[in-house]
Amino acid sequence: METRIALIGIIVENVDAVEHLNSLLHEYGSYIIGRMGIPYRERKVNIISVAVDAPQNIINALSGKIGRLQGVTAKTVYSNIKSV
Repeated sequence: METRIALIGIIVENVDAVEHLNSLLHEYGSYIIGRMGIPYRERKVNIISVAVDAPQNIINALSGKIGRLQGVTAKTVYSNIKSV
């Protein structure tokens, strides 16, 4: 199955959503290449970047589920590199 490399940028404004967010990331863990989180304490937000290599529909599903969490924003950037 063809996969794509993508970066999901996440901003968490609601700390109550963190547990559910981590649960989603764990569920899709086999597709995650790496993850970096930055707590921005002065603004009371967390900034997370997640690099993935997965089929397009999996990336869309994960990004959509994250974006539906209350107080969480997610945007996805796709590479033009496709793999089989």
